[in-house]
Amino acid sequence: MQTFIIGIFILFFGYLFYSKFIEKIIGPSDNETPAQTMNDGVDYIPMAKGRNALIHLLNIAGMGPIIGAVQGILFGPIAFLLIPIGCIIAGGVHDYFAGMLSIKNKGMQITGLIEKYLGKNTFRVFIVIVSVMLLLLTTVFVYTSGDIFVERFFNVKDFSITNPSVLISYIVILAYFIVATLFPIDRIIGKFYPLLGALLIFGTGLILVGFFINGVNLQNLSFKSFNIHPDNIPLIPMFFMTVSCGLLSGFHSTQATIISRTVKSEYDGKVVFYGMMCLESLIAIIWAAAAMDVYSLNLVPQNLIGTANVVNIIANKFVPFNLAFLVTIAVIVLPITSGDTALRGLRITLADAFHLEQKKILNRLIIVIPLVLCILSVLVWAKMNAGSFSFIWRYFTFFNQLIAVPTFLYATIYLYKNKKNFYVTLLPALFYIFITMAFIFNAKIGFGLSLQSAEIVAVIISLIVLVLLLIKMKKD
Repeated sequence: MQTFIIGIFILFFGYLFYSKFIEKIIGPSDNETPAQTMNDGVDYIPMAKGRNALIHLLNIAGMGPIIGAVQGILFGPIAFLLIPIGCIIAGGVHDYFAGMLSIKNKGMQITGLIEKYLGKNTFRVFIVIVSVMLLLLTTVFVYTSGDIFVERFFNVKDFSITNPSVLISYIVILAYFIVATLFPIDRIIGKFYPLLGALLIFGTGLILVGFFINGVNLQNLSFKSFNIHPDNIPLIPMFFMTVSCGLLSGFHSTQATIISRTVKSEYDGKVVFYGMMCLESLIAIIWAAAAMDVYSLNLVPQNLIGTANVVNIIANKFVPFNLAFLVTIAVIVLPITSGDTALRGLRITLADAFHLEQKKILNRLIIVIPLVLCILSVLVWAKMNAGSFSFIWRYFTFFNQLIAVPTFLYATIYLYKNKKNFYVTLLPALFYIFITMAFIFNAKIGFGLSLQSAEIVAVIISLIVLVLLLIKMKKD
């Protein structure tokens, strides 16, 4: 229990002091924001700080802080420390700079910022990577939210697409995604997300209260428990690829840039971007603790360890029966509210890339219709082929962490040009270049090298990127 409590303290005091340090580096101003100067009634609309914060929390949360936590805790109690430390020095910094630099650049999306600060060649690579990642993410969230819903409320055990309950749930969820993507951001997202955000916090709070009412069995960190993964998976790089939301997630850069178009003051950025990342980290730590408990008590069948099915087991263990459904609903909300904004982010990203204004609904449909057809194709393929979901999830995980790198890099260039402390973004950038490259060169979905060889290659690539970045910084 002590390691869990120490992790909470690290997160709390880290946000209290380090966020102020980061805010002082970037220096928010009193200038009007894009929400005020470019208000188009669709994507650029001023909204209050509290509303933006809860919307952003739901946008970034997805299934990451839940699935990542119940998988990451398999490494042992080290997760209680790595999650908050990573959030404070990497995840929160990443989200804050993604949102703030977008505000300072007329609400540019991540690909636009990449083009401005890192050049057209890097932009051409990452417009493809970001688009594929968001497409896979939307598909995964239709898949997971639909399955969790029919399991909890219809007691379904057959999750094949030929099952009418499953098929209908997918259609309804995807239809909602389309509507939320096409409508102005204040019509659906702006009205309902603050309530759903409160539900997420309430549901996680019920589990935390359950720790004290029902008791919780948590292991403390020691030399013997430094890495106790049952499959002997190495901590580096796999822990940092497994636990994304709550620690660091590149996906957040695509969501922070959506909210950058609704923020009324640059001073709101610390709470909206950095603060909500820390709140997501707290959610991840609580779910990780709950998972450790149900694993230790052997309440989870071997074939369900690390899957979304653990959610219902945790809810039944820590929450009274008449309230357990609220926890399930809160978790179902996560992939739905991240899936629709993933699709929205993809629409905006492609619209900016092809210079297609989005005030007219016809222009929005021109982008959305082909995307929906792609999502349906991937979804049907995933359901018809055994093991395809884990295949999609692994590639999404790689792309998700990879797109965090350019955000750190263009933030580094911005800080260097403005003669500010650029080490706060450069060091996390180099670390995640190493992590993502070590993963893809070692993984079966990548090059399949031994871990030692993959890490050597990752170090070399990290040094090459550092040299190229320094050359560009000096040249600029």
